[in-house]
Amino acid sequence: MCACVVLVVGMVAAINLAVPMLAASDLHPSASALIWIVDTYVIFFACLVIPGGAAGDRFGRKGVLLAGLALFGLGALLSAIAPNVPFLLAGRAITGIGAAAVLPNTLAVLLHAVPAERKGVTIATWASMTGIGGVVGNVGGGAVLAGGSWRWLFAAAVPLSLVLVAFVARIAPVSPRHERPLSPLGAVLLVGASVALLLGIVEGPEAGWTSPIVLAGFAGSVVLFALWTFVELKAGHPLLDPRLFRVPALRSACLGMTAIFFGMFALFYVNASFLQYGKGFSVLLTGLGIIPLTVPVILGARHVGKLVQRFGVDVVVAIAFLFCGCGLIGLSTSDASTPYPVYAAWLVVTGIGVTLALPTLSAAISGSLPPAQAGVGAGLQATTREFGSALGVAVIGTVLTGRFVAALPSDLRADHDPHTVAQALAAVPGRSPEVISAFVTGASTALRVIGVSVLVLGALVVLQSRLSRTTK
Repeated sequence: MCACVVLVVGMVAAINLAVPMLAASDLHPSASALIWIVDTYVIFFACLVIPGGAAGDRFGRKGVLLAGLALFGLGALLSAIAPNVPFLLAGRAITGIGAAAVLPNTLAVLLHAVPAERKGVTIATWASMTGIGGVVGNVGGGAVLAGGSWRWLFAAAVPLSLVLVAFVARIAPVSPRHERPLSPLGAVLLVGASVALLLGIVEGPEAGWTSPIVLAGFAGSVVLFALWTFVELKAGHPLLDPRLFRVPALRSACLGMTAIFFGMFALFYVNASFLQYGKGFSVLLTGLGIIPLTVPVILGARHVGKLVQRFGVDVVVAIAFLFCGCGLIGLSTSDASTPYPVYAAWLVVTGIGVTLALPTLSAAISGSLPPAQAGVGAGLQATTREFGSALGVAVIGTVLTGRFVAALPSDLRADHDPHTVAQALAAVPGRSPEVISAFVTGASTALRVIGVSVLVLGALVVLQSRLSRTTK
């Protein structure tokens, strides 16, 4: 079960390493297409993880888990052989649907399989796999991509999926089924609303912020989110009851979880390209280059509970966002001449913020709901994490593209109108220093915007939390 979690979470991180390869590939993706290649998987994963758990309860967790692994492998295979961008996006969507079926049912299978006295340790072990998955995705993805093609990343996932199908079929026990409603209309509306929101954000730099597609995306997201809310409120047994967000502590913790992953995966998206373009790292070194971010998580996660007991949730969350936001702003000061140890130090600062935030916010989400709704809490955590990741990639990719284009020499913009580093280098290969300089400028601005956003969101989280305690 832990290997399944590492596989589906690792894919979220690993794809960022392939962005420079994809940009220079024979698919010739635009800047917005690159963001969609990363985000399509994440957004389907985020929006369908709660329905995936409900499907496991109703149709059998082992069966849905096996189906999810099969879909994950099929989507990876289609992505590996994709002849064009739309085909690749379809493969990414199928992989995301598979991941949404896998993640919640791994925990459900585990909790059914272990005795009551081991459930606490089992849940903690399972939860740690999401962090380990990010590390494995970066390091393992870098090793696979060192073969020279982005297609290898997806191809490698296919046999891994098949091996896990065999192990799950042989080892996992069959658990009882429960008559839990699925609400397919609610799931479709949530996916549609999320895709529409990202459409407006992602297409802005190339299509123009007042273009019909961007305005339609934002307007469509408002309408679809409103319809989703209406449908879930009217449902007798909603998958995700919007009324839950009336609880201030839960609302605050969910916003906090979204904000942390917003910052972390925005960093992952830019870090991969910055280290390869700006610092000249190989794809394998780039995968290893993010490891300093994880050092505080490995060494300090077990001590966070003691800090919360001593100083309180609000203080720990405030310090977490301060470290995370300031770390991102510190990373934004890096350029091609910045020594890697300095860059790594800012990664550690950011990692301290992540280390303090994740267990504290996870406990806050769980503690805001009664024990009978523990499954809803776990689903909320997964949804907010993945949605924050998708939003972070979309926003930082949008800011990066806009600033990169603005920083390019005017003659290069007028003659070629490139929107990615690969397009600019292909158009004027002899002017790579100017292109790389423009990219570094764009990356610095984008990280600064994300860092400030994380600080502002952190302030809102703490303020909301304090107000909820005052109201009580």
